[in-house]
Amino acid sequence: MRIGVITFPGSLDDRDAQRAVRIAGAEPVALWHGSHDLEGVDALILPGGFSYGDYLRCGAIASLSPIMTEVVDAANAGMPVLGICNGFQMLVEAHLLEGGLIRNDHGSFICRDQVLRVENASTAWTGDFAAGQEITIPLKNGEGGFIASEETLDRLEGEGRVAFRYVDVNPNGSLRDIAGITNDRGNVVGLMPHPEHAVEAGFGPDTAAAMRSGVDGLGFFTSVIRSALVEA
Repeated sequence: MRIGVITFPGSLDDRDAQRAVRIAGAEPVALWHGSHDLEGVDALILPGGFSYGDYLRCGAIASLSPIMTEVVDAANAGMPVLGICNGFQMLVEAHLLEGGLIRNDHGSFICRDQVLRVENASTAWTGDFAAGQEITIPLKNGEGGFIASEETLDRLEGEGRVAFRYVDVNPNGSLRDIAGITNDRGNVVGLMPHPEHAVEAGFGPDTAAAMRSGVDGLGFFTSVIRSALVEA
């Protein structure tokens, strides 16, 4: 399986995402924001970072990049797309996902290992998890507060489109503790935490077993690989 990772001006975690794809057993393909060529990939990742310096709104300028025309078309055709942190913000700005992301309610950048509860284990990116499972994923953002109208929140909840929820502490004021959502088809997922930083023992979050041994993020990438095999 070939998974494209798009680099935008100001991307920070594109190489980490490529490494995560490789560790999971797929081939990472580096894609450039200024291209209109997805190079025949089977899935896409919009990585974290500070695209265009987070000017205007986080992800707003990047959502208008040339390659986003192809991303939107591919997503609407069913291609799996994962937006991580800044990538989540881009997906919202591109109207592939609903709601918005605003400045953390405490006004500060936050970096921590965050416990999440998997609410939807039937998306292309969550199939290797179980509904209700708690995982620990690194979080780092300044504008991670998820917002939406009450009507939209009720619909997301009712349709099972809340993919992840913060556990124990809400780090940024996200409404209803929402950490990530999916579209109605389940192929597009966005979340603020960074699964690509929890894929290799020795470099992930601390666990009860050992320091830096957490690899809960690997499930995102193995899920999409398994999903593609099932589709095939």
